[in-house]
Amino acid sequence: QVRLVESGGGLVQAGDSLRLSCVASERTGRNNVMAWFRQAPGKEREFVAAIRRGDRNAVYADSVKGRFTASRDDAANTVYLQMNSLKPEDTAVYYCAADGSLVVYTTPAHYDAWGQGTQVTVSS
Repeated sequence: QVRLVESGGGLVQAGDSLRLSCVASERTGRNNVMAWFRQAPGKEREFVAAIRRGDRNAVYADSVKGRFTASRDDAANTVYLQMNSLKPEDTAVYYCAADGSLVVYTTPAHYDAWGQGTQVTVSS
């Protein structure tokens, strides 16, 4: 089973940038889609971005479109999330997820493999 490990979270000021990484333990059909979700305290886990193996372009939530960029290094089994112009409302635990589907889904229920999460805190 694929294992995911996120890293790169931290405490930053509004307007700053941060780069998250997620490394998968293996390259199989189980990680054809790799996605980023986030969950703030007391809120539901929400979709951030997702990208399929071999794709250059990612799918983004409206709230992060134009500010965040997801990319993949398939040879390294790694997905990245470059976060620019961070806002306090971006504060959350960010989770990496993987799925074997050929279609990108934006709901957490479609993803079977999850990382442990990395905390992103943006001060005002």
